[in-house]
Amino acid sequence: MQEGSAHMLKGLGLLILLTLTMTVAAAGQMYRWVDERGRVYYSDQPPPPKAREAQALKPRPSVVETDKEGFELRRAREANPVVLYITDCGEPCDQARDFLTQRKIPFTRKDPQRVPEDAVALKQLVGALEVPVIQVGGKHQKGFDPAAWEGLLSAAGYPVRTEAKGR
Repeated sequence: MQEGSAHMLKGLGLLILLTLTMTVAAAGQMYRWVDERGRVYYSDQPPPPKAREAQALKPRPSVVETDKEGFELRRAREANPVVLYITDCGEPCDQARDFLTQRKIPFTRKDPQRVPEDAVALKQLVGALEVPVIQVGGKHQKGFDPAAWEGLLSAAGYPVRTEAKGR
C-alpha cells in the first residue's frame, strides 16, 4: 500500500508542476530579438544566444476601461452644462440639489448669497436674486418644479435614470 501511495504522490506532484508551468506560460512573458539577417522576432521562448537586441517585454495588463459617465450623459453635459443656483434657503434648495444628485446629473453649484460674482450672474439670468434656479445650457427655470426640471434636462439630452434599470 505504501508503494501505491508513493506512486499517487508522484502523480500529484507532476500535476502540480504542470499546473505551475502552465500558469507561468499563461502569465505571458514575451521576448523580442533580432536575428543575424535583421529579422525581428517576438516569442514566448527566450531568444537564442546569438540574437541581437534581445529584450524581455513587460506584459501589459489586459484592462478594458469603462466610461463611468456614459456617452449620452457626457454629450449632454458638454453641450448643455447644468448650473444650480442655491443658497442655504432650506427645503426648496435641498430638494433641488437632491433631485440632481439622485438623477446623477453633474452640475456646478453657485451660491449668490456668498459669492458676489454668482449674485451678478443670477441677477442677469433671471432679473432677481431668487433661488433655487437651474440653468441647463441656454435655458433656465426659477423655483424647484421636478416636472419642469425633468423636461428641461430631457430636452437637453440628459438620460433618464430609473431605479429599475438593470433588473
